[in-house]
Amino acid sequence: QVQLVESGGGLVQAGGSLRLSCAASGRTFSNYVMGWFRQAPGKEREFVAAISRAGLRTNYADSVKGRFTISRDNAKNTVYLQMNSLSPEDTAVYYCAAGDSVFVVAVNEYRYFGQGTQVTVSS
Repeated sequence: QVQLVESGGGLVQAGGSLRLSCAASGRTFSNYVMGWFRQAPGKEREFVAAISRAGLRTNYADSVKGRFTISRDNAKNTVYLQMNSLSPEDTAVYYCAAGDSVFVVAVNEYRYFGQGTQVTVSS
């Protein structure tokens, strides 16, 4: 079992930045690919980004490429999501997740999810 706790969400103006963090506990953090998903009101949860176990490979949704950066610190059991140039369309609850493949984007292929952190971008 892996426990995931997100933090860093909040209210930001369009064009601003936020950095999300996700602290993991339980099983060995470095054994898992880590990902970020988001869910806007009335929409399905969607893939945002993923990073490989050693942090050497990343994968991004087209909608966030060039604006968001995923990173991890295995010594701190933490994964981050740096979000720049935010727009109202990025408003959602953001979830971190633990999985097995950096190229997998399906929600049901990830084993564990955190409780989420709200990100609201005002226009």
